[in-house]
Amino acid sequence: MNKKIGIIIQARMGSTRLPNKIMLDLAGKPVLWHVVERCKKANVDEVIVATSINKENDIIEKFCKENDYLCFRGNEDDVLKRYYECAKKFDLNTIIRVTGDCPLISPEIINCAIKKFKEKKVDYMSNVAKRSFPRGLDVEVFSFNTLKKANNLAKDKFYREHVTAFIYNNPKIFKINDLIAEGILKRSDIRICIDTKKDLNLLTKIYTFLYTGKIIPIEEVIKFLDKNSKLIKMNLESEKEQRNQNIEENVKQEFLENEY
Repeated sequence: MNKKIGIIIQARMGSTRLPNKIMLDLAGKPVLWHVVERCKKANVDEVIVATSINKENDIIEKFCKENDYLCFRGNEDDVLKRYYECAKKFDLNTIIRVTGDCPLISPEIINCAIKKFKEKKVDYMSNVAKRSFPRGLDVEVFSFNTLKKANNLAKDKFYREHVTAFIYNNPKIFKINDLIAEGILKRSDIRICIDTKKDLNLLTKIYTFLYTGKIIPIEEVIKFLDKNSKLIKMNLESEKEQRNQNIEENVKQEFLENEY
């Protein structure tokens, strides 16, 4: 029986708030490069960049070829289908979902999520549903069978656009568990993903002070931000916007729940 574990990094050029964000420069390399290189440090068999067949994403495929990264191209809007087809092509038994705008994604947290996923013997494990880690360290782990079932059952456009929404929104169908931060990592007040120019400015400052060509430990990032607390406030507007968006999505999810 196949036991391959793979990270599928969701990436596209068509971001509305910060266009082409995954290809913007961060310490001399594209944002996506940092995401992939950090993911490669995790205990997985494959790291795959999954983008869409839209022409604007040709640059992502070119970038992957130049850096010898695995790349998959699928549907632009039906991201659930894209993930399912990608996982099937690369024969993955366990999938870790990461997004291409998280250049401080932690390989240690990914490993911890995989370990907990196996120990708890669940269908889906994440640190997303219950926020305790800094935003930008989002990790979701699920089995291929879970992904296949979601792909078969999810009909609404919202669920097709959001890969795992149908899974974590249906605890009667799937066995779900949460990864909760402990110690220094328990900092949901910190935002270190990139959605806006202010987010990019913050990440640029972090990389300028801490990046030496090697993976920056997330604990060092938190200590740095605590010593420079004004930096944490740099992108609070982005976090507020994200929370408002989450509220809108939750209302949508509650409506859909009543249909199932």
